[in-house]
Amino acid sequence: MELPSLAFAVWMFICFYASVDGYPSGKVREACTSMVPCHGGSPQLSPEHTITVNATEFNPGDNIEVHLFGPDFEGFFIQARDAGHLGSPAVGSFMLVDRRLSQLLTCGRTKNSAVSHTSKAKKRHIKVYWIAPENAPKRVQFLATVVKKYRTFWVKIPGPIISQPNAPIPTTMSHATSEAITASHPVSHLSKPFNASGCGSTKFCIRNPSNCDPESASCFFLSFHQEKSSVFIEMSGPSEGYLAFALSHDQWMGGDDAYLCINEDHRVHVSAAYLKGRSPPVLDSENALEDVSWRLVDGVLQCSFRRSICLPADKRRFNLDASYYIFLADGEASEGGQIYKHRRQPLITSGIYNVTGLPQDIGGSRSPRLIKAHGALMFVAWITTVNIGVIVARFFKPVWSHTFLFGKEMWFQVHRMLMLTTVMLTSISFALPFIYRRGWSQQAGFHPYLGCTVMALAIFQPLMAGFRPSRHAPRRQLFNWLHWSTGTTARILAVVTMFLGMDLPALDLPEPWDTYTMIGFVAWHVGTDVLLEIHSYCLVRKVEVIEDDRVQILQSLTSAEAEGRLFKQIVLIIYVCGNAAFLIAFLSAVNQI
Repeated sequence: MELPSLAFAVWMFICFYASVDGYPSGKVREACTSMVPCHGGSPQLSPEHTITVNATEFNPGDNIEVHLFGPDFEGFFIQARDAGHLGSPAVGSFMLVDRRLSQLLTCGRTKNSAVSHTSKAKKRHIKVYWIAPENAPKRVQFLATVVKKYRTFWVKIPGPIISQPNAPIPTTMSHATSEAITASHPVSHLSKPFNASGCGSTKFCIRNPSNCDPESASCFFLSFHQEKSSVFIEMSGPSEGYLAFALSHDQWMGGDDAYLCINEDHRVHVSAAYLKGRSPPVLDSENALEDVSWRLVDGVLQCSFRRSICLPADKRRFNLDASYYIFLADGEASEGGQIYKHRRQPLITSGIYNVTGLPQDIGGSRSPRLIKAHGALMFVAWITTVNIGVIVARFFKPVWSHTFLFGKEMWFQVHRMLMLTTVMLTSISFALPFIYRRGWSQQAGFHPYLGCTVMALAIFQPLMAGFRPSRHAPRRQLFNWLHWSTGTTARILAVVTMFLGMDLPALDLPEPWDTYTMIGFVAWHVGTDVLLEIHSYCLVRKVEVIEDDRVQILQSLTSAEAEGRLFKQIVLIIYVCGNAAFLIAFLSAVNQI
C-alpha cells in the first residue's frame, strides 16, 4: 500500500462519477443491472417520486409516454423490464423529449434502453417516450432510481405495469415487484459505546494509543469477533467525518478490501469498498454487510456490522480467515457524504494478522519504521552531534590545545569525529525516505528540496576540509570564512527542514508539542552559545589595576581562555545533558506515533 500521500486513504472520486449523483454526467452504465448508485449506505424506504404512463396496454412498436416527477432531485435512472422477472435486462428503447435534462444509455445489448440525467442541476419533472420492441414480454413495468442528494436516494421505485392485449392477469403480486422496493439490510442505533472487554481473549482488537479505552474521546478502536461463519466488527474513533479500515496484502495503498463509516447530516452510512491503486475507494453497490448499527456522540463516531468470513461471489472482498496488514484511517466528510483524503497517516499494523485466528490486543503505528528512523537520525545528527562539534571548535581550542588525542590536538579530534558522525548519520537518513517511497515524493512540499541542499552541504564540508591550507598560509582566512559560512548555512537549513518535516503526514508528531520542542532546542543552543561568547569576552577584557593606577593586561588571550576551563567544561556538560533530554523526548514521541 503506497501512501505518498495514502495512505490508506480512503476517498471517493470513482464513486463520485460512477452512478447517478455520483456521476454528474449521468454516464451510469455500471448500474444497469442493479440500478443502485455507487454511493454506499442504504436507500430510502418510502419513495417521494412517482412514475406515470399514458396507457395501460401496448402493442409492439407503440410509443408510451413516461413521466417521472416529484420534489427536487439531481439524478435519475429509468428502465422498463419484464414485470414477471425484474432481475432480467432492460427491454425496449426510449426517445427523448428534452436533451438538456436527459440522455439515452445502452444497457446490455439493447440500444437506448435506459434514460439518465445529463447534469446535477435540480429538476422536478422528466418526460420521455418508451418504444415497445417486437419481442416485448406480455407485461412490462417501469422502474426508476432517483437521487435527491449524494446520500439520499431511492432504488427501483416501482412504476405502472402495462400489458399487451389478452395478457394473462396475475393472481398474486409479482415477486419481482416486491423485489423492486426492497431495501438493504436494516440499520439500528447503538445504545452505548463499545468497550475493550474480551480484547485478546475472545476478540481481536487494535487500539491507538495502545490499551486505550474505546469509551474515551481520543481512542481509535477496531475489533473482530468471530461468530460461526461470520465476523462481527466494531470500529470507533474521534471523527466527525468518517472512519475506515482496510485489509491489505502489503503496506501500500492499492488492491485492498476497505470498509467505511461516513457521517452525513448526523446519520452514519456504513459500506464496503475497494481500493484500486492510489484512486479513491469504489463503494459497493451490493452491500454485503449485515446487522449494521452506529452511534455519533460528542465527536466520537462508532459503527458495527457483521460480514461473512467468505464471500465467493464477490472477488473484491477478501476472506477473513487469511492474514493481512490492517489500516485504520479517519478524515473529513461533507454534508452530502463526500469524503476527503485523510490529513494524517493511517494507523498501520507492524505485521500481517489473521483476525479470525488467535485473539490479540495490538496497537499500530501512524508512521512507517523507515520514516521514523529518518527523523530520529536527522535529529541526532543536526540537533546533537553537529552542535556539540561546533561548540568544541569555537570555544575549546585554548582549553584543549595542549591535550593530544591520537597525535592531534584533542579539540580537533573531537570536532572531526562529531562532524564525520553527522555526515554519516545524514547520509544514512537521507536514503531512507527514497527507499520507503520508492522514489521522489511529490507530496512533501519544500522538505525534500531543502533536505537535498543540506545533504550536499554536509558532504561539501569534509571535502573542503581535506584541502585546508596550513595555519599561516595566505588563503587560510578565506578557508576559515568558507568553512564557517557553509557549516552555518547547513545548520540553519537543517533546522528549517526539520520544522517542515515534523508536520508531514508520514511523521505527524503531536501538535503543538513538536513546534515547542524545536523552539526550545533553538533557544537552548543560542542561549548556550551567547553565554560562552560573553564568558570569552569577559576573560579577554579582564584587567587589574597595579600601583599608581597603572593598568596592565595580566593575561594573553590564550591564558585567559585557559583560566575559564572549568566554567566551560561545566557549561559543556550541562549543554550535552540538555541535548540528551531533547533527544530522549523526541525519540519517545516518535516511538508513540
